[in-house]
Amino acid sequence: MPPPIGNLRDITLRALDTLAAADVVAAEDTRNTAHLLTHHGISANKLMAVHQNNERGASEKIISLLQTGLSVAFVSDAGTPAVSDPGALLVQAVHAAGLRVIPVPGVSAAIAALSASGMAAPHFLFYGFLPNKSAARRTALQALISHPYTLVFYEAPHRIVECVVDLLAVLGGERQIVLAREITKLFETIHAGTLAEAETWLLSDSNQQRGEFVVLVSGAVPQPGLSVETLNTLSLLLEELPLKQAVQLGAKITGANRSELYQRALQLKDHA
Repeated sequence: MPPPIGNLRDITLRALDTLAAADVVAAEDTRNTAHLLTHHGISANKLMAVHQNNERGASEKIISLLQTGLSVAFVSDAGTPAVSDPGALLVQAVHAAGLRVIPVPGVSAAIAALSASGMAAPHFLFYGFLPNKSAARRTALQALISHPYTLVFYEAPHRIVECVVDLLAVLGGERQIVLAREITKLFETIHAGTLAEAETWLLSDSNQQRGEFVVLVSGAVPQPGLSVETLNTLSLLLEELPLKQAVQLGAKITGANRSELYQRALQLKDHA
């Protein structure tokens, strides 16, 4: 179940009831969860650690507990488990053992940021964390360049400036970006602007580079005459082939006009 991402009151009554009734509370960070339980008057003596370094082994222990009839509640450090957080392997193992997994809905940084972003697009693509290194990050972004959906990323404070630089280099400066940091916390900030100006805003005050970030970027505007599927195919081909070969093969695969593909390929290369 999702614990609060900042404000301890951002937890549902159902979640509190579940934590109080559980025989064992499996937690990504037992210290944070102990603080949460104590704050709400729930005993913190039934905690066990389940994090990215022990998730497989801990899953076996939890399955054994469940098979004896005990109830186990799993809590991530903040936000919804198994969404850019540990928990997916545990859930997979419990399902494989033929046991029931019951979701308890709650807070999500991505959804909170989307709701306050002002981006009116009906669809979004939640990506989570991009790769740590710039080259790998740009490669990942190339695969997303033609998506018409709002792109939603998580990013750490020590990488936020580098991430914005790479977003600008690959996606171009005209796209809209929303930088949402420290959601639900004391210094919550939601800044909207263009990618062209985002780095300047971050560098104007070092405090604006602190905290955990949700980064939202507006989707691509489809080019006339070229479908999203065609643009995605072209982007992938450009990652592996020289421009002319990518255009030739792209035209054969998609049936699109070679001249249109060539002009779009030049634009994609300019932003690479």
